[in-house]
Order: sequence, then structure tokens, then C-alpha cells
Amino acid sequence: MREEYDLKKMKLKKNPYITKLKKNVTIRLDLDVIEYFKNLSKETNTPYQTLVNDSLKNYKNQKLVPKTVWVTKEN
Repeated sequence: MREEYDLKKMKLKKNPYITKLKKNVTIRLDLDVIEYFKNLSKETNTPYQTLVNDSLKNYKNQKLVPKTVWVTKEN
């Protein structure tokens, strides 16, 4: 190996994975949801975060709309 390398002579290439990069986010999930994906993770030998991501991606691709109902307390 050389003691020093001249990096200025390097030919740079664009990162081919730039479109596949993921972003870290903080999200609040119910404990039973986390447990479900962690158990599924053990069964499928797939990281649970990958399973959550795949599930959400599938939801998005099918253009599904959540059926969330907000309950408010009346005074």
C-alpha cells in the first residue's frame, strides 16, 4: 500500500442507491402493533422495521385510506 493517495485524481461516480435511501423518523406505535411485527420478524427472519416499512409501502401502493376516528371529550 502507498503511504499517501492523491484523492484529487479519483473519478467520482454518483451514488446509485441515492433513490433508495431511507430517512430516520420517530413514530409512536401501540405496543400490540410493535409486538405483532417483532413476532412476525422472528417467524420470517426479517427485521421488524423492514416489515413495518413494507406494510406501509403496500398500504400506500394500494392507495388505502386509514379509517381513524378521533374521539374528543366533551366538557
